[in-house]
Amino acid sequence: MNQLIILLAILALNVNVMAKDVIVFGGGCFWCTDAVFERIEGVSGVIPGYSGGNVINPSYREVCTGNTGHAEVVEVTYNPDLVKLETILQVFFTTHDPTTLNRQGADVGTQYRSAIFYTNERQKRVAEQVIAELEQNNVFDDPIVTEVQPLENFYQAEEYHDGYFDANKQQPYCRFVIQPKIEKLENVFDEILKK
Repeated sequence: MNQLIILLAILALNVNVMAKDVIVFGGGCFWCTDAVFERIEGVSGVIPGYSGGNVINPSYREVCTGNTGHAEVVEVTYNPDLVKLETILQVFFTTHDPTTLNRQGADVGTQYRSAIFYTNERQKRVAEQVIAELEQNNVFDDPIVTEVQPLENFYQAEEYHDGYFDANKQQPYCRFVIQPKIEKLENVFDEILKK
């Protein structure tokens, strides 16, 4: 019996507990941001939802009116030992337009705003640093309007939004709006994509 306890203790010491962190992004339609972050190595979970508003547990229909104050977002759970926050932020800024206020392409309204909802002070600091570097290097023609705010609420969206792109690749929105973002992701970030 003592040998079994010792063996179990040794095994417990050797178990690699996976580190994880959570950050929430609003980059326009959450179908796009969901499809992008699902493909990143080191990301273990992506959940579409709503943040930044004043209605408790809003529905998609309510958020689409623009009257709840929420942004369509994705909650991204990642392992910082496998993918750096800086890399995740680079993916975020590369796969949407952070310079258009309350819009992404034809999607217009505060629910489509560019936003980072951080869950700790390090995320805030790194996000602000990345934005400052992008601005200093004139990466975009116009100023970045991405909000950087603490996460105060997150409401998971209806189940059919999760993995929407992969389940509906032939839909016109998926083909003409999301697919080009995935192609850009594959061209720019091939080395960090899940195999």
